[in-house]
Amino acid sequence: MFLIATLWVLDRAFPPALGRLHAVGTEVVARDGRTLALLPAEGGVWRFRVRAEDVSPALLETLVQVEDRRFWWHPGVDPVALARAVWQDIRAGRIVSGGSTLTMQAARLLEPRPRTVRSKLIEVARAVQLEWRYSKREILGIWLTLAPYGGNLEGVRAGSLAWFGVGPQHLDTTQAALLVAIPRRPEALRPDRHAARARALRDRILGWDGGAVPDRRVALPRHARQAVAGLKGERVETVLDLSLQRALERLAEERLRGLPERASLAIVVAEMGARELRAVVSGGAGMQAGRAAAMDLSRAVRSPGSAMKPFIYAMAFQDGIAGPATRVDDLPRRFGAYAPEDFDRTFQGGVTAADALRRSLNLPAVALLDRVGPLRFAAAVKGAGASLHLPPGADPSLPLALGGAGITLRDLAGLYAALGTDGSAVPLRLRPGPNEARAFLQPRGAQVIAEVLTQPFPEGGPAGVAWKTGTSWGGRDAWAMGFDAAHVAGVWVGRPDGTPLPGATGRNLALPLLSRVMGMLPPSPRPEPRAERVAGPNRERTGQEEALRLLFPPPGAVLGGEGPVVLRVMGGRRPLTFLVDGARLPADPARREAAWLPQGPGFYRLTVLDAEGSAARATVRVR
Repeated sequence: MFLIATLWVLDRAFPPALGRLHAVGTEVVARDGRTLALLPAEGGVWRFRVRAEDVSPALLETLVQVEDRRFWWHPGVDPVALARAVWQDIRAGRIVSGGSTLTMQAARLLEPRPRTVRSKLIEVARAVQLEWRYSKREILGIWLTLAPYGGNLEGVRAGSLAWFGVGPQHLDTTQAALLVAIPRRPEALRPDRHAARARALRDRILGWDGGAVPDRRVALPRHARQAVAGLKGERVETVLDLSLQRALERLAEERLRGLPERASLAIVVAEMGARELRAVVSGGAGMQAGRAAAMDLSRAVRSPGSAMKPFIYAMAFQDGIAGPATRVDDLPRRFGAYAPEDFDRTFQGGVTAADALRRSLNLPAVALLDRVGPLRFAAAVKGAGASLHLPPGADPSLPLALGGAGITLRDLAGLYAALGTDGSAVPLRLRPGPNEARAFLQPRGAQVIAEVLTQPFPEGGPAGVAWKTGTSWGGRDAWAMGFDAAHVAGVWVGRPDGTPLPGATGRNLALPLLSRVMGMLPPSPRPEPRAERVAGPNRERTGQEEALRLLFPPPGAVLGGEGPVVLRVMGGRRPLTFLVDGARLPADPARREAAWLPQGPGFYRLTVLDAEGSAARATVRVR
């Protein structure tokens, strides 16, 4: 009993070092459980956790038969094999045979040491410890996880994928024999450098000629590598679609060859209903380092150009400022010191709001944003979960209509998904889990914009797709965003360093790629339009009256305090009454807005009453 107690105390005082066993890489899996990407462990070592259940029976049988026939019965040390090895070493005057069991090999893999008599004694002690602590199959898992396969390959999962391109569960007998042979002398038996030696030992294990061995490594799976680069854990689940991801990476590679020098691209595709990302491509698989291979360009903050205009129109439509058929002027106009021009430096005169949006005319969009309010627009986008990145020290202003604030492709795709559904915004997810919807647009406003943007692609493509392009100043960024009833997709083309692409536009660089992306998705006709419509001026709404709602400022808003603030509401039955801290504001009771000049910094309580006594309230702060 004393001996057992002593051994127990020593075992607890000096446990086996398991650091290498736990220092494994990450397997990223697609939504169907297939391997999407493998990320190396620290130091660039390809090492992944492997259990005995994860490998083919042929590998386990060959391993035990060749390395340790009595593995299932001995206590970690095989006295017969060890005595034979000691006798052989004494006769030769050097270490010829180690007599190591698989348990002793596992101990050596956990704590590599020079091959000396002292090291052998430590391995014996550690082997006994491992047998006390773990089952035989768990000990096999240690060996299968850490066995060396040449270079930076460790473990049978990395070895199997690198030398055969298949997982260890699919190994046949000849492949299993090679993976048992290589760890004996991993650098001297690497098939890509010493194929003859590797083949000879493999055939000796087999007992017959197993044919040629691989002479080069197979690339390990690394799809969506920029998007998944920061994920941690032994096995990480995503909602990406492996088949779609592969197809879009091939498409990106093809498209990259036709782009200007140093140009890159990014593509995102998400499922509309679940708001889950199905594919994320950044630059295309195989992109060279000079094309920012390590950057996830779907997260890069870039100017969206005209790609933000649909949301301005949606807010204007739902406010009753305009409707799709409202005539708007595309004529020279100054907004204080700001004098925007159209992209082609011409003006189209009077056009409908729908045509102005489809043709990306700048003056109508700026004029509508002036009515909606840049601060309110920026607050709505932020409330939807998207970030607008303004220049340092700048406040939201009219240039927002033309791309005057940066946004990422992922955030922009999330906003476009709101247009294709009920107007709610939900951040697009890469991993499974709950996702909270946020109020953004009214359902009718979102639907009308979707109908306005649903149009044929210029050079042909799938039908029933709503799309919009954008081009930032100087051709630095080319965008194309599109959606149908099932998917939303976005394409960005540009240079990662922000230098211009002369002559580049969203229409000529990004839109053809978007057309091909949408054509690769399952067809999804849009549902029949609902009877409700958003009314423009002097047009009546159909359906029930909307509930009274204070659009701006939203509850909790912090206002700058320079000049008057325009309170805007939606819904309710007119006439309307506007109150600030209980005091009535002078306003036209037939209008849905009123001007208020704060008397100074502090908190204010805003109230709007309609003809039926309904109320909408908000508390705001003035700096």
